Parts: sequence; structure tokens; C-alpha cells
Amino acid sequence: MSLRQEKFLALASIDYGGMSKEELRKLFRKALDSGMHGLCSSPYEEGQEPGDQLTEEQIRRRLEIMRPHTKWIRSFSCTDGNEMIPKIAKEMGMKTLVGAWLGDDPEVNKKELEGLIRLCHQGVVDVAAVGNEVMYRGDLNEDELLDKIYYVKASIKDLNIPVGYVDAYYEFEERPAITEACDIILANCYPFWEGCDLDYSILYMKDMYNKAKRAGNGKKVIVTETGWPSEGTPLQGAFPSEENAIKYFINTQKWSQEDDIDIFYFSSFDESWKVGGEGDVGAFWGIWDKNEKLKY
Repeated sequence: MSLRQEKFLALASIDYGGMSKEELRKLFRKALDSGMHGLCSSPYEEGQEPGDQLTEEQIRRRLEIMRPHTKWIRSFSCTDGNEMIPKIAKEMGMKTLVGAWLGDDPEVNKKELEGLIRLCHQGVVDVAAVGNEVMYRGDLNEDELLDKIYYVKASIKDLNIPVGYVDAYYEFEERPAITEACDIILANCYPFWEGCDLDYSILYMKDMYNKAKRAGNGKKVIVTETGWPSEGTPLQGAFPSEENAIKYFINTQKWSQEDDIDIFYFSSFDESWKVGGEGDVGAFWGIWDKNEKLKY
């Protein structure tokens, strides 16, 4: 039987065997400095959570930190100040994947959809996402979501902006009507959340991506979220740690560049509010910490 590090070398094409934490950090900085396709925007400062009003100053400050490292920014909402994210990102020369956050409140959903449509007409949206993991959470039924996707498509039909829906990769296999409604497949791929050992994680993510691609039947697939937490409780074979987060980031960027895969890394900054839905790992997905300091 081959050694574990040899197995990892075969799977990821990078030999991390015997590397110190400092050597890993140097590799991370090199990968970060080479740039990435996309970053998920994390605008909430310590003490804030979704529903709180964001300021232009905090959005601008965080986008300035991200700007040297990414071509695209992904935002998740079009209300409570989030609507400023694509406007400021465009000012800074970045492209935008802009999402309307849909849940079980019809009034909020209406505001989100109208906000997304307005931003599209203002010319600050490159890809429009109608909802994020709505099917996964069960906030809407399939017909309700389809109505909203087609409403947005009809409202911006002359703008040549692709419209999609973001969810876990397997939802596109299981819900062909939603897949058909999308111009573009926006798939979240998290080997960590399926308990995958770091050594096998990139192969696992490639399989996730290929399942979404097959379901899309020729439509472009974007990995809208993937990442690895730097601290917290293990999930089966998936262990949060600084070393594993660094390795996953490097391997992901290597695959993105070599195979020309559009990936939005999750996430830019640590956000403490996320522990409510994800447990202790929720606060540690960022490349920068909650105080906006580069973690590695």
C-alpha cells in the first residue's frame, strides 16, 4: 500500500509532504497573488448579520481589499445596502454575479427581485442569480421558484444577462424543470459538507462539477461556492485546520486555472454570525479574518 502523502500527490499534483506551516503560507500567498476568478462577498462586520443595514464605507473598504486578487465579485442580496456591492465593484473594474436572496417572506422576496431587476437595468450585473439554496432549505416550492426565475428573465429579456439559480450541485440533477429554466448552472460544491477527506477533496469536487455539467446538458456551469474552514469541529473525514484550508485553496485555484473552471471561492472574510446555521465552523471560512487581516 502506498504512503498517504504519495496518494495525495497523485490526486492533487502537489506534494505537500514535510512542508512547514510557513512554507504552506508562502504557497498560499503565491496562489492568492496570481489572482482568482471570483470571490464571494462577505460584507458583514463583527456584530452584524443579514437584515442589518450595510454602509457604503464598509462595502467599499472590503471590496478594496479583495480587488487586487479577483476578477469577479458575488453578492447574495439586493436589499439592506447589499445593492451597493455590484455598483461599487463595477466602479473598481470587477465583474459581478448578483443574487436576489429568496426566503419564505413574500414581501422580502418581492423587494429582492425588484432590486435585482433594477440593478440589471442599471448595467451593473453580469450574471443574475434568482435565489440561493431555496430548494435545499425548503423555503419555496419548485413552482414558486420557477415563477420567480421566469419573472426576472422576462423583465430583463432585452439586456443579454444570463439568469440562473444557485443551489447544491445535485439539485440540478433532481430538478430538471429548474435546470431547464436557467440560462447558466450556478452550483455550490462543498466536499467538506459531505465529510470528504482533504486528500480526496479536489477529485470529489470535480465529480460534483461534472454531475452539474451533465445535468445542464451543454449549459455553462459556474462553481458559485466552495471552500474549507480553518477552525471548528470535524465532519466525518473532513477536518478544519489552517493547513487544510490553505491546501484546499491552492488546489482549487490550480484546478480553476488549468481546466478554465469559473469558481467563486467562499469566502472573503470570516463572519461570526454564520455559527447559527453552520455550527462553530461557520465563523471560519474566510481568507481574511473578521478584522480584515489576511489569515495565512
